[in-house]
Amino acid sequence: MTEAVETAPAGAAGDIPEASTAENPRLAILLAMAMFVLVVDTSIMNVSISAVVRDLGTTVSDVQAAIALEALVSAAFILLSSKIGDLIGRKLAYVLGLLGYAVGAIAMTLAQSVLPIIIFWAIIGGLGASLLLPSMQSLIHGNFEGAYQRRVYAMVGAAAAIAAAIGPLLGGFITTFLSWRVAFALEAVVIAVVLSGIRLVKDVPYTGSREIDGVGGILSIIGMGGVVIGVLAWQEGGERVLLLLVIGAIGLASLATWLVRRKRDGKAALIDPDLFRSKVFRYGITGQGLQQVALGGMMIVLPIYLQMVFEYSALQAGLSIAPLSLSMFAVALLAGRRAGNRRSSVIIRAGFGLLTIGALLLIPIVPRADSGLWLVIPLLIAGSGLGLLVSQLNNYTLAPIDEEHVSEAAGVNSAAGSFGLSFGLAVAGAIMLATLALSFTQLSASSTVLTGDEHQQVAAALEEDAQIMSDTQLQAQLAGQPEATQAEILRINDEARQIALQIALVIPILAGVLGFANAFRMVRTPEPKPSGAAEALLVG
Repeated sequence: MTEAVETAPAGAAGDIPEASTAENPRLAILLAMAMFVLVVDTSIMNVSISAVVRDLGTTVSDVQAAIALEALVSAAFILLSSKIGDLIGRKLAYVLGLLGYAVGAIAMTLAQSVLPIIIFWAIIGGLGASLLLPSMQSLIHGNFEGAYQRRVYAMVGAAAAIAAAIGPLLGGFITTFLSWRVAFALEAVVIAVVLSGIRLVKDVPYTGSREIDGVGGILSIIGMGGVVIGVLAWQEGGERVLLLLVIGAIGLASLATWLVRRKRDGKAALIDPDLFRSKVFRYGITGQGLQQVALGGMMIVLPIYLQMVFEYSALQAGLSIAPLSLSMFAVALLAGRRAGNRRSSVIIRAGFGLLTIGALLLIPIVPRADSGLWLVIPLLIAGSGLGLLVSQLNNYTLAPIDEEHVSEAAGVNSAAGSFGLSFGLAVAGAIMLATLALSFTQLSASSTVLTGDEHQQVAAALEEDAQIMSDTQLQAQLAGQPEATQAEILRINDEARQIALQIALVIPILAGVLGFANAFRMVRTPEPKPSGAAEALLVG
């Protein structure tokens, strides 16, 4: 996860004298706890999909849409929220971000339908994330000094990495033996503990321009939102999908034009368009987005596959996905320490290569696997590739950025990653459902067991609402039908489900291939040495 840092003058006034925060281990631990919750939240939701669907009487696509929407809100608002945090105070933005996350966690604990999850967890929680991340990094920079500051960056970065690695296992364990509601209630408890130490935080005053580019912020929200919401509307069979996608594309194009105009007129812009003059920065954020598209696609497809095909519990699903997350953590740690004089671009190319190979190996395994053990080797390969990318992409992207623009560049990098994650979640889920409906229709039409009326019933049901279902769920809906009909529809469901999951895996594969191609451009570009500001930001 990208860490955005802003510089504050030494000796700024605050709640606590500066000497007391220069080496404050309690504050450092609380900041690491906040980062842990920020990262582990979505992992818990991913491995709890089947339990949430069952308890709320909702559908897989509704839960998947909520997960994608949360990432989208965070991406769409992070640049604007960073500026708002500058204006209202980083400490207040930090508190509001934590409260937004707490509202989302409490809503998950109490929800009786998917609507509160969408409103409070996805939207309010996503807004909380967009405030929390940039303000937290600014506060780290302003509350600690020298070598201890670097240690706190490392501690917070390690908390994020550990949360990503153990999140599926932790969420799976709590969901299986207690409840997914308990997992989110524990998140709220952790946030309460973090907020209990707010008096330890010294605010970091902002001395830059107080002008805000509201138009740029709105255009970024319309652009990213139009694209992802258009995809989500497509998977739900909504109307005006093309209109939403066009609005999103126009919004992004208008944003680019607007930023250039604001820069030319000497006015405040949401982001400095001159950042994109750097080839290294352009290639880096492209790689960051593609990495997250691949990760988002895999982290929505694999839990659904394990929970709907094998009918795994959340813990079993978490254990099956663990090779991906644990290898990503281990390789990122190892590559960060052992990279030596190797070029970051070469390591990034190897990372995308391994990611693509691992995802490709899953395609022939899906119809043959009878347990999650079949996934171990492909996930180890893909996770190793992701680990290489995590260890180098941020460093490569921000290396050429000077101190004046490093915080802004880090925000763009983070927004690109969050948008890629939401896009991967949305597109992989939409393609999975579209393929399911098409395959089920074709297979049922060619069936010699189903009658003409049954063919029409299947077609009508799919047109109204196509969903990934486990055999147990489908059997409950088929109660009262002749045994031959039940057996045939279960066979068709199994085959169509496997085809849908295979096609959905094309999204992470395509992202890996495009990332691999982009990495060749990185290799051909001279690699700059990291600036002092970038090195300070990336030490965690």
